Amino acid sequence: MNTVAVKEKMFCFQCEQTMRGIACEQMGVCGKTADTANLQDDLVGALIGLAKVLPPGNISSPLARLVLDGLFVTLTNVNFDDPAIQMVVEQVRAAATDVEIYDMQKIWHAENEDIRSLKTLILLGLKGMAAYAHQAAVLGYVDTAVNNFFLEALQAVGNDQAEQSDLLALTMKTGHVNFTAMQLLDQANTEVYGKPEPTEVSLTIETGPFIVISGHDLYDLKQLLEQTAGKGINVYTHGEMLPAHGYPELKAYSQLKGNFGTAWQNQQKEFKNMPAPVLFTTNCIMPVRKSYRDRVYTTSVVGYPEMIHIGADKDFTPLINQALALGGYSEPQPLTGINGGHTVTTGFGHDFVLSQADTVIKAVKNGDLQHIILVGGCDGARVGRNYYTEFVEAAPENTLILTCACGKFRFNDLNLGTVAGLPRMMDMGQCNDSYSAIKVALALADALNCEVNDLPLTLVLSWYEQKAVSILLTLLALGIKNIRLGPSLPAFISPNILDYLQENFALAPITTAKADLARILTPQV
Repeated sequence: MNTVAVKEKMFCFQCEQTMRGIACEQMGVCGKTADTANLQDDLVGALIGLAKVLPPGNISSPLARLVLDGLFVTLTNVNFDDPAIQMVVEQVRAAATDVEIYDMQKIWHAENEDIRSLKTLILLGLKGMAAYAHQAAVLGYVDTAVNNFFLEALQAVGNDQAEQSDLLALTMKTGHVNFTAMQLLDQANTEVYGKPEPTEVSLTIETGPFIVISGHDLYDLKQLLEQTAGKGINVYTHGEMLPAHGYPELKAYSQLKGNFGTAWQNQQKEFKNMPAPVLFTTNCIMPVRKSYRDRVYTTSVVGYPEMIHIGADKDFTPLINQALALGGYSEPQPLTGINGGHTVTTGFGHDFVLSQADTVIKAVKNGDLQHIILVGGCDGARVGRNYYTEFVEAAPENTLILTCACGKFRFNDLNLGTVAGLPRMMDMGQCNDSYSAIKVALALADALNCEVNDLPLTLVLSWYEQKAVSILLTLLALGIKNIRLGPSLPAFISPNILDYLQENFALAPITTAKADLARILTPQV
């Protein structure tokens, strides 16, 4: 086996929590070591090398899947298992002749910070898009143009003579292609599992054996539900798996009982001494603590040292046996959301929201509905994220709150009542379901005969990792302006590129909930 020498130091600034708002150089705040970070760089470098030697044209399905999965492995909080990452590096190098590992330090320490900024935006957008394309591919939904774009973009990232204007254009193209990838995943999920329906989800854990499933991959959940049927084992979602309750084909399983815990970053506290195993299907795994490490399982691209990994056969027998042996709780556990609520509601996909379009349009026209605000994105542990709770709590009663992704756990157990006969808060789903919000916005603009930016609609986003970057690029590529972004701005965006985004798209950092609401709700002249 060819091995790659690892370095004592690392360089990573791909997530919102990066050290000092600059970069992690000794150890990742996410918990990855310098060795792991550098192996992930080697993997991305190998994928760039592969893209450079592949002939132009349609990429084969096995190679496309290797590229998708390879990029997905390098997302924040996905894989901490060095041997597993090294194995993927070797698979990439063996996929074609003359594959050389591109030196990622050429990007991280480029003299031109604007080139570095644009290449990083493209690369991180590709990582996020790979997650969505991966989940669609698992269900058999593939878009050749999307797969080919990965090669095009990786080649450009590895081009040391790339021009800034070309990279800027490619950044916007990344956003457009990601829209196609999200659309493909939406089609896959709705055709396989049905169209989401508004569904109230309990946060109480019932007595008896149970399994907690985290991440995003609905296919893994479906396999787990099939294998636990009739065995007296309940299944509870965690984190971004919560929206699964809205899909008819999944909620038809009676053992899918509810949701365990709050946002993903609270898992180290909430999983402590939990009498049940937990399965991680995509990203969102944190360094596993001793208090529950004997009950953690991974599958797909997720990896963590010494954890049992469930392979492609998806045989969840080890979890099932352990759940039965542990027995679960002897008494019901009435858990709550962050704000004390005992239930949350999900399943407000674009099909449902658009079925209410006439009601929304009428309410906007007669003044009953003043503004629609999408408060969505990733959650995290950094101080300042309470802004999003304060924002939702302070929003006037004649505003409608759309939300998606795990940032909603800051406020999704609040009872906001109704507006124009509709629930004031609508959870549209996972981060990839930002597509639903975009589709709704485009449809409303068409119905009201105006541009999207003329709608009484504002996006207030929280970001944490690379899927949020791909979504932001999609919004910008579609020309959507006046987005507010927080809790801090990405460290990888240079001052000049930030100026460009602010001047052309009015992208703005969040300030305070009160001040931002005042600006959003004050008519512009």
